Amino acid sequence: MRIRGSLVHSPPAVVMLMCMFSSIVHGQQYTEETDSNVAANGRNGSLLSSLFILGDSSVDCGDNTLLYPLLHGRLSLYPCNGSDSSLLPQLIAEKIGLTSIQPFYAQNGSLNEILGGLNFGSTQATIMNQGGFSHQSLNQQLRQVSESMQLLQLQLSEKAALEFTKSSIFFLSFGKEDYIDLFLHNSSNPMINHSAQYFATILVNQMTNAMRYLYDANARKIICLGVLPLGCTPRIAWESNQTSDGVINGNGCVDNVNNWVLEYNRLLDEHIVQLNAEFSDAHIVFCDVYSGILEIINRPRFYGFEDTKSACCGLGLNGAMVGCISTEMACNQASGHVWWDLFNPTEAANSILAEAAWSNQPIPDLCRPFTIHELVKTKT
Repeated sequence: MRIRGSLVHSPPAVVMLMCMFSSIVHGQQYTEETDSNVAANGRNGSLLSSLFILGDSSVDCGDNTLLYPLLHGRLSLYPCNGSDSSLLPQLIAEKIGLTSIQPFYAQNGSLNEILGGLNFGSTQATIMNQGGFSHQSLNQQLRQVSESMQLLQLQLSEKAALEFTKSSIFFLSFGKEDYIDLFLHNSSNPMINHSAQYFATILVNQMTNAMRYLYDANARKIICLGVLPLGCTPRIAWESNQTSDGVINGNGCVDNVNNWVLEYNRLLDEHIVQLNAEFSDAHIVFCDVYSGILEIINRPRFYGFEDTKSACCGLGLNGAMVGCISTEMACNQASGHVWWDLFNPTEAANSILAEAAWSNQPIPDLCRPFTIHELVKTKT
């Protein structure tokens, strides 16, 4: 496998790699029949082998973040209702028929677990190379993906591993934590002194390099999410009220924060169009969760929501002063809230986004140039 560029190698990944090699040494043997079954691993008539997830708290509740309860840097200990199953990629995985996706650090190194799909995502993960022992940055997650794909080549024939990788989906959702860090620590973050375009360009260039890296590793189906409207999240709105740093519009959103996020999404969308033109055999989908969440906020009753401003699980004004430190403190009707905690949507909101990403309904054109259902059926 050709690898482009140099990536940070995280020590925990080395431990996992050693465990996986141990399983090979201790007698796991696979036949040509296994190779054949792997190569034809479609589900529900789809042309998809598996799903591999990379990202931040939009894809991980903390289960895949080492020592998260002790070292988390947020005011919210539970960025979802206690299960990754309430997050967008897992909801989409259910629609595909994939139910065995394991967190990277929860696997025991067996071939079947890799074939079933892995979640490399880590709460608080950033695009900027700021990963540490408690969470893994974009580059560190890419290194873990590379190691896993190389192990497939060791345990399968090269042809079967290639076909499996090409027919799998790689799901990327980054950027949210970079912008949260920027706006929550803007007095100490030098990037705040630059323009929205400057910051977005740095992030999007790294995301583009990540997609090129995955392409070089034989990925041909990629989903890349934009960043949701952070200016509408309970914590950002509360911070703005405290500092008078931004103007809150009629929907309770801070426009200047959303404008920064919009610039990132616009550039990311443009770069994905260019990548699709450059790689004629690749199918890269951009999903605009920003517009999806704003559509829900603008028409809450239509989508079944009562509260678009306050967190279901949090303390203080709009649940935004202290995040979800126990799921027992959550509201009784989470399905009526757009926001679960300080920065993250509820399962109800994610379910609407998942359906729109899959079928174009009830929110059209969330994903482009085609839906995830169409991506699943696309032959590579």
